Amino acid sequence: MSKTFDRFASIAFLLIGLLFVIESRSISQSAYGSTVGPNIFPMALGIILILLSIRLLFETMKYEHVAGRKEPVQYVKFLIIFISAAVYAAVLEPVGYVISTFIFLVIAFQTMERGKWISTLLIASAFSFGVYYFFAEFLGGSLPGFPEF
Repeated sequence: MSKTFDRFASIAFLLIGLLFVIESRSISQSAYGSTVGPNIFPMALGIILILLSIRLLFETMKYEHVAGRKEPVQYVKFLIIFISAAVYAAVLEPVGYVISTFIFLVIAFQTMERGKWISTLLIASAFSFGVYYFFAEFLGGSLPGFPEF
C-alpha cells in the first residue's frame, strides 16, 4: 500500500472507532443483573480499532520513500467482492447463514487468489459452521438457520 492511502485509512478507521465508542455509550449498560452489558462488546471493538489506527498512523511516519512502479488498481476484483457482498446480504435470510456465508467466502477467497481450492473450502466451511455454532448454540443468539425447502 502507499503511504498516503495508509495515512488516510488510519484516520478514517480512527474516526470509525471513536464513533463506535461514543455510540456504544448510548446502549443500556446492564442486561438483567449481569455485570457485562450489551455495550461492552461494541465499546471494546471501538477501542481496539482506535488503538490499531493509531499504530498504523505512527507506522506511516516510518515509511521510507520508495520510488518505483505503482501497482494497478484492481477494479474487477473489487467489483466482484462488492457485488457478492450485496448478494450475500440479500440472500442471508432466505438461504440461511451457513450456506450464504460459505458461498460468499468461497467467492471472495477465489477472487483474491485463484487456486488453493482445498484450503478455501476448509476455511470457508470451518468459519461458517464454527461461527454459527458458537453464536447460536454457545452464546444463545439467533442467526438465520438452514433453508426450509
